[in-house]
Amino acid sequence: MTERSLPLEGAPGGSQEEDNGLVQMGFQRLLGMHVGEWSEDRAVVELSIGEQHLNRSGIVHGGVLTSLLDTALSLSGLYCSVPGNVRKGMTLSLTTTFVAAARGGVLRAVGQRRGGGKATFMASGEVLDAAGNVVAMGEGTFRVRSASQSPEGEPA
Repeated sequence: MTERSLPLEGAPGGSQEEDNGLVQMGFQRLLGMHVGEWSEDRAVVELSIGEQHLNRSGIVHGGVLTSLLDTALSLSGLYCSVPGNVRKGMTLSLTTTFVAAARGGVLRAVGQRRGGGKATFMASGEVLDAAGNVVAMGEGTFRVRSASQSPEGEPA
């Protein structure tokens, strides 16, 4: 399937901003994430690490890694092929395994939809550092909102 940049669901009452043709959600914008790739069953979310992302030990906070995974995994099952439409969903469960310390540079979370049906899907993925080393892995279960269950999505 062809990769395209499409709008993401914005936070309730929040705004959406363009990011090289992609739209960010409120929380993701706060952290500084952007979508590097998005296609059917796959999403890549990137984050340039700054001091605000570090814990008191000087490594990337686990919550940042988990947020990257949550975003990439959920988007992997919410791709919409219709320009101007969106598919909305929510996380039901998410498990993160921290593999190595990340200290800086650009992190990439790669999410892959693994299975499921029209209303619920499973995804897994990993966060990679700039050298391609795995720093975290995750798997989750996600629910697609009823109005978004069609691959064509719903008007944004």
